This record gives sequence, structure tokens and C-alpha cells, in this order.
Amino acid sequence: MGAIDYYTYNDYAQWKGDWELIGGEAVAISPSPTVTHQAIAAQLIFEMLKEIDECEGCMVLAEEDWKIDEATVVRPDVVLTCNEKGQEHLTKTPEIVVEIVSRQSARKDEQIKFALYEAENVPYYILIYPSETKAKIYRLIDGRFSKEGDFFDEEYRFEGLTCNATLSFARLFRNFGRTESKIRSY
Repeated sequence: MGAIDYYTYNDYAQWKGDWELIGGEAVAISPSPTVTHQAIAAQLIFEMLKEIDECEGCMVLAEEDWKIDEATVVRPDVVLTCNEKGQEHLTKTPEIVVEIVSRQSARKDEQIKFALYEAENVPYYILIYPSETKAKIYRLIDGRFSKEGDFFDEEYRFEGLTCNATLSFARLFRNFGRTESKIRSY
């Protein structure tokens, strides 16, 4: 008898440890995030919460399971989601998904999740690179992600969402080693 290599949400719900389920395949989540990863995630959540303070029905969540279907459950680093209250996990497509990229997660975040989030019509996908204090923003246009740019100290206005928001990357990265002279060199 061969090993099971296709799993469903029912299997996933019984696993111990940190996993994602992508297309029926079990994918281990990298070891605990670094201090910088967690600090950037916390600062991002703080900045986003300030932006949506007056917007009812929207939440900023960290490391919450998003059950896309019976064979796919992912755990993005940070999401902005609306009209999701009362659920055990995310069931709707978030309006913004953020992955904080490490050397171990780069392939999954830049390729596998990129394609998955694009297919699921995520309006905005942000990849944050802590070692470079850089973010890449992708916006869904006509069913495809279009790169809005690389962001170091700029502000970006997210539009077309339930809660429009602006994110200052200067504030997001202010405690992570980027100096004014480094910003100008890019």
C-alpha cells in the first residue's frame, strides 16, 4: 500500500504543528519566524489598523488559516479582510494579503502563493523583504497581478477596496536599519 499524497481539509484539521495545504499537498511552514519578521508583522498590523479604524466590518489578522477549498488551506502572514466575522477561519478572499519573505519561504511566497493568490483574485498582494527593507506590491488587474512597484520609504494608497487605506513604508521600516542615505541610493 502506497503513502497518501493527497490530503483534504479534514486531514489538515487533525495535524499537529504548523502546516499549509496547497492543492492537496502538505507543506510544512518554516521554523518560527525571526524577531525581525515578527516585528515587521506587528508594525504592519498596527499601521493597517490605524488606517481602517473607521471602517466597519474589516479586520487585520496575522497568521490566520484561509480555507480556500477542501484541498487548499494557507496561512498568510497578514491579511486585511472584510465581512468575515464569526468564522473559525477565513473563508472569503482577503482584500490584501502580505507575506514576509525569508530565504526559506521565498520560492513558496514568490511563485506558489503568488499564483494561488492571483487565481483566487486577491486584489493586492504584498511581498516584504526584511533584509532589504523593501516591499513589492502587486495589484490584480483583469485577473492578473501587475507590479505596482518596489517600496522603501514611499506611501501607497490602496484603492477599490471596502476600506481604502494608505500605507507608509517609511513608518513600517523605520526601526529596521534603513537610513536616509540608503533610501536615496535606490
